[in-house]
Amino acid sequence: MTRSGMAAADKGRAADGGASLRRVAVIGGGAWGTALAESCRRSGREVLLWARESEVAAAINTEHANPYFLPNVRLDPALRATTSLAEAARTAELLLLVTPAQVLRGVATELAPALGGRVPVVVCAKGIERGTLALMTEVAAAVLPGRPLAVLSGPTFAAEVGRGQPAAVTLACTDPALGGQLVAALGSRTFRPYFSGDPVGAQIGGAVKNVLAIACGIVDGRGFGDNARAALITRSLAEITRLGLALGAHADTIRGLSGLGDLVLTCSSRQSRNMSLGVALGQGRSLAECLGERQTVAEGVHSAAAVVALASRHGIEMPIAAAVDAVLNHGAAIDQMVESLLARPFRDEEA
Repeated sequence: MTRSGMAAADKGRAADGGASLRRVAVIGGGAWGTALAESCRRSGREVLLWARESEVAAAINTEHANPYFLPNVRLDPALRATTSLAEAARTAELLLLVTPAQVLRGVATELAPALGGRVPVVVCAKGIERGTLALMTEVAAAVLPGRPLAVLSGPTFAAEVGRGQPAAVTLACTDPALGGQLVAALGSRTFRPYFSGDPVGAQIGGAVKNVLAIACGIVDGRGFGDNARAALITRSLAEITRLGLALGAHADTIRGLSGLGDLVLTCSSRQSRNMSLGVALGQGRSLAECLGERQTVAEGVHSAAAVVALASRHGIEMPIAAAVDAVLNHGAAIDQMVESLLARPFRDEEA
């Protein structure tokens, strides 16, 4: 960020410290949406959370918990939930979109008529839309035109954020003054947003790491060891960097919280839905079996084909992502995927 940008961001913080963004609507009652809603309460916001499932909204309002998607986390009694998108949109001074990536367009289209024309929208979904190959901010811009847009992404497990354990994220938008207001509105002692002027880079890291984490889980499930996992994480970062730079992202963003930070977290713990899915695949279970027993969404499954198609569109080589796509969507065997990666020719590390 330039010095002038930093000054503008500081000016934005000083102007109202996020006070004009007091009423927050969180769209999405899954684990991450619930955790962000609870985090917003800690930062002093009035929060209304939209959940599609009536039982989720009822549990939040009466039990102050979300046992369906974020169990064992107590929620602030002042956190309210609704099943009405219009109600959530009408009350919002700030809106967080925390739906699964592939349904973001439909949900945002439905809430658009009730949402104020200048209400800032923070995209918290990680993925690339299938078919269009659009980033989530591109989807939001198409169906919510005129609203200021930002991206929140980084190395976070929902349960830890929900419990108030320390975490740091990237808050990215092209308007430094708005970025300063959003940081002030969403940040707290334990939830630390770092401003970035690179929303493209923040999104690429968050979307692609989900696909690559499945590969790391397969390595773990196959028992290949820590050396193999470390090598895979490092080469995965190279793939994210190549694609990000082709789309106009900054290398520093890829090396930051929303890139390297998120990749390391997601590829290092079975708390990760994507890595744990890969572990199960590596242990010999079928994709259908794994998905059939899960309530939550492993975004890497839905983004794999889109990531590979986007890389192909830009002439970018992403062999790890392509191998995951081959297993998930084209019937390739795990051993065939591993052999294809190990048989690749030696090359310069910088290439």
